[in-house]
Amino acid sequence: MKNKIISFLSTCADDIKNLCTYLYENPEKSYSEVNASNCICNLLNKYKFEVDRNFLNINNSFIAKKGQGHPKICYLCEYDAIENEGHITGHNMVTAMSVSATLALGSVIDDIGGSVILVGCPGEYFGGTKGTMVKQGLFDDIDVVMVAHPDTCTCESGSSSAIIPLGLKFESESKLSFLNRNSYTSLDAVLLTLNILNSIKKGFPDNLEINSVISNGGYTTLLLPADSEIKFCIRASNTKTANEAYDKIRKIAHNVTALIDIPNKFFLYESPNKELITNRTLNRLFSHNLKESGIININPPKDIYAGLSIGDVSHKVPCIHPYISIIDDENIKYGSLDFAKATTSEFALKQCNIAATALALTAIDLIQNETLLSEVKSEFFNNRNC
Repeated sequence: MKNKIISFLSTCADDIKNLCTYLYENPEKSYSEVNASNCICNLLNKYKFEVDRNFLNINNSFIAKKGQGHPKICYLCEYDAIENEGHITGHNMVTAMSVSATLALGSVIDDIGGSVILVGCPGEYFGGTKGTMVKQGLFDDIDVVMVAHPDTCTCESGSSSAIIPLGLKFESESKLSFLNRNSYTSLDAVLLTLNILNSIKKGFPDNLEINSVISNGGYTTLLLPADSEIKFCIRASNTKTANEAYDKIRKIAHNVTALIDIPNKFFLYESPNKELITNRTLNRLFSHNLKESGIININPPKDIYAGLSIGDVSHKVPCIHPYISIIDDENIKYGSLDFAKATTSEFALKQCNIAATALALTAIDLIQNETLLSEVKSEFFNNRNC
């Protein structure tokens, strides 16, 4: 079966290279990935996948399917770029690896049974759409989700931070400042909230950080500000701790409102993310297949400080998010223009091919070995019940 996968991937190598290069040369910012989405979907149509565009009424999303019944193996695509910077974190290569694995598994799915699914997820840099997809039930019937990410070193899937992008607005009347010297304002409420928060931070656990910025505090000294706003980024190692911090901020705002009679309201300015829970059984299986496919040096699980929207998915279905080195020059740094350029190099495309092979072989193992799939699911349910 491995030889079939390798042989098939050699036949579609030019399509994958062209896809990766097109996305690199035509970057689109989050939630504006019209051309990227169309390019991916057109390629999937070419290989006889059933494709539903703008899936769940999410612009530039898609879902592609081939095969019948369970096990249902799902890969994920991310294809947005950072405005004015391009694909400095390699989302074009994320897509190349996922599409390549999907096509490879699709080439044998009718012979081995089960289904292969590819989901296109726009807007990753602004919190992503995977959380919305989870809430709408997309992953309720999926057995396993996998996505590989390009990096400067190859690492097993680890964890990510839980993120709550919390906004807080205070509202007061807009008045002439020189006629209302003794009136409390929405800006007073914002400053008092931040001062209280800073005073109690010393009691927060080490795995919690709260960053804040005053995103609106008036525009002229002649007027008392009618609306003032804070944006918080609550970052924690787990969702429970992040929610506890959220509750503290709510209590502070409630007490500030009670003290100076300035009403408040909370909102989310981006999509929140839960922490990534890596399925260790699935991790080991993928790492084995990665070594068998040609990448021998694999570092321990990589825990990142950033939030990942796949974190929400990992609370619903077994997931892995491994990292694949795409550079052969150690001077290239992740998140740089040089890294973006490296995504289209011959070395990167070779690594993409190996990663896609391992992703496809991992899926085949799960489809053909019911015991392996049961172990993956058993670990998932045991962790969820802890």
